[in-house]
Amino acid sequence: MIQLTDQPIDLAPLIAQAQRPAAGAVVVFLGITREFTGDRQTAELTYEAYPEMARRELARLEREARDRWPLEECCLAHRVGVVPLSEASVAVVVSSPHRPDAFEAARWLIDELKLSAPIWKQERWADGTTDWVHPTESNEAPNQ
Repeated sequence: MIQLTDQPIDLAPLIAQAQRPAAGAVVVFLGITREFTGDRQTAELTYEAYPEMARRELARLEREARDRWPLEECCLAHRVGVVPLSEASVAVVVSSPHRPDAFEAARWLIDELKLSAPIWKQERWADGTTDWVHPTESNEAPNQ
C-alpha cells in the first residue's frame, strides 16, 4: 500500500492492513518532526514531491522489499505540505512471519525511501530562516 497525502497520516488503517493471520510481527516506523536539530530550533517542516514519480518510487521500494524479505504486508505513507512539530511525515508498516525480517525490511525501506524518493524536505527554523535538506548518511546519524 502506497500513500502520498497532504493530510495527517492515519496509522490505524495501516496497522490493520498489516495484521494478517500468517504475520507474527508488525513493525511500525514513524518519522516525526522534532523540535531541535543540533542546537537549531525547528518551527515546522514542509515536504514537496513530484507525485507521479514519488508514487512510482515508493511502489518500486515496496516490490523490492517484498522480493528481499517474506513480508505479509508492506505499507508506505508519506506526507506532503506542512508537517508541524510531533506529527508524522512518513510511516513504514511491515508485517512478516518473524520479527527479524520485519525489523530489517522496515529499516531498509525508510533508509532507501529517504535517499531515493523524489520528496524534498524544507526545515523552517524558529528564527524564520529556511533550509532545504537532502538526506545523507552523515545527517541521518544519531544526534543530528
